[in-house]
Amino acid sequence: MRQVRGDAKNLRALLGGAKYAIDYYQREYRWETRHVSQLIEDLVERFNDSHEPGNERSAVEQYGHYFLGSIIISDKDGRKFLIDGQQRLTTLTLLLIHLYRQLDDDEQKGQLADLIFSQRFGRRSFNLDVEERAACMDALFTGAVFDENGQPESVANVLQRYQDIEEIFPEELRGAALPYFADWLIENVHLVEITAYSDGDAYTIFETMNDRGLSLTPTDMLKGYLLANITDGDRRNAASHVWRRHVEGLRAIGKEEDADGIKAWLRSQYAESTRERKRNAQPRDFDLIGTEFHRWVRDHEVSLGLKTSAEFARFIQEDFAFYAQWYARIRKAAQTLTLGLEVLHYNAQQNFTLQFPVLLSPLCRTDNEREILRKLRIVAAFLDILITRRIWNWRAIDYSTMQYTMFLVMREIRGQDVTALVKLLGDRLSADEDTFAKNERFYLHGSNGRQIHRMLARMTDYVETRSGRASHYSEYIQRRGRHGYEVEHVWADHPERHTDDFAHPADFAEYRNRVGGLLLLPKSFNASYGDLPYAEKRKHYLKQNLLAQSLHEDAYECDPGFARFVKESGLPFRPHFEFKKADLDTRQDLYRRLAEQIWDPERLAQEAAS
Repeated sequence: MRQVRGDAKNLRALLGGAKYAIDYYQREYRWETRHVSQLIEDLVERFNDSHEPGNERSAVEQYGHYFLGSIIISDKDGRKFLIDGQQRLTTLTLLLIHLYRQLDDDEQKGQLADLIFSQRFGRRSFNLDVEERAACMDALFTGAVFDENGQPESVANVLQRYQDIEEIFPEELRGAALPYFADWLIENVHLVEITAYSDGDAYTIFETMNDRGLSLTPTDMLKGYLLANITDGDRRNAASHVWRRHVEGLRAIGKEEDADGIKAWLRSQYAESTRERKRNAQPRDFDLIGTEFHRWVRDHEVSLGLKTSAEFARFIQEDFAFYAQWYARIRKAAQTLTLGLEVLHYNAQQNFTLQFPVLLSPLCRTDNEREILRKLRIVAAFLDILITRRIWNWRAIDYSTMQYTMFLVMREIRGQDVTALVKLLGDRLSADEDTFAKNERFYLHGSNGRQIHRMLARMTDYVETRSGRASHYSEYIQRRGRHGYEVEHVWADHPERHTDDFAHPADFAEYRNRVGGLLLLPKSFNASYGDLPYAEKRKHYLKQNLLAQSLHEDAYECDPGFARFVKESGLPFRPHFEFKKADLDTRQDLYRRLAEQIWDPERLAQEAAS
């Protein structure tokens, strides 16, 4: 092996002026929403450890630092090819683009732009230089529309992960704290760049670090600690078998699900404290379980009841086995619509990863399966209502915003029976100020498009299934491909058609985006009819879903199931022969009432009785 060099660099040094290429044989960009979510959560948590409102910008230099691991490159005649690290560098570049577009300070925007691309002779060249992604990256940087249909896997994933960043990035950092976070990210976040001068040497380093040189994971270390304290050989072997079986089952769901499952279990049953929301606050139970659960268990063995060999065996064979089994089931239900547990999937689609420890909190080993399923549905319904109300009121649902509240909920409902669950969570919803009636102007804006898409999918599916039709939610929620759906405006973007209601185009634009003027329709519909006046496209709505059909009088005459639903629900559905400002107001009120019915706190009691 020839010379190998390792250089610790912050993001400014790593991306400033450097170009990184990816060989054609490298794997695609495959990070998922959960990877992006975890990265942002980690970065935000570390930044918040140091940041206090009112600090001078210069104080960021003294903020804590964060290490993001290493990247491995092969230097071929001065050109850097990424062997390991493209997932992180791609995601960091997308985060930089997001920050660039949110910042107002031109000087700081210029600093970020230098880390994203360079420009020569009028041509923009991205510092993570992958030809097939260039058009997509350029569209993200400039804010242009980019059609993801027919794109390669990496390009489609780049676009989706950028949308994740827009949705996940915490509300608390979108205002005055944003310039501080941007400074901290490029100056205080570090990676080690390991450089070899041939592909062979670079891959040797990569294989050594990922095969022979890997340290034990926290899961491995927790297993070792627990088994070492079981003195009876037969019980140790039996406990080891139980551990291995459940860990393998979790890993079959996802690469890091064994660790995530253990964190959810320990947090749900044992976390009594969490970090205070102030500078230099020390990590507590909830936080330590998230970063080093193997040490946390060892440090809390007395409070966990781990005093004898038999108790260590029980901890694995009974406690771990029970919660690992149910974690696996709720994770699978979160990934795929599962009969009776559909709401877990809805919550997961909101990127609400905090639901897992909350769902496990009330479960007891003495519960039978019916009791457990009732508890899961009650808690999931509570989270669904809470999340949707917050979205309707333009409140954040990101991890850092919701963590403390979810910790309190988790601790409050731990081990509670069904009756107590309904009472405790119902009281929380009753005390919640974020009702649907509170925001009569709910509308589509720059960063809630995917949330409104999900909401319209739920509304449309609710109307259809309550009218006796089959569920098409799985189709409505799809955004990609030729058969994907998108949010359709009833009013085409032509303010000149509405001068009798609006004196200024800006007033028209705000009203046009209100949720009452939106539908969820196939992309092909918008391409064919979206620009037509309402009077001309109204008849075409009859070929679409029932929420769209309800604008036309024939829907009430030709569908007895829908007519019955309208009568029984009491919802103010009616056809609209024209769609003026008053009609949109009427439709806005309908959607609000529909939301109140779908996300009704009475669902908790209904789940308890099921």
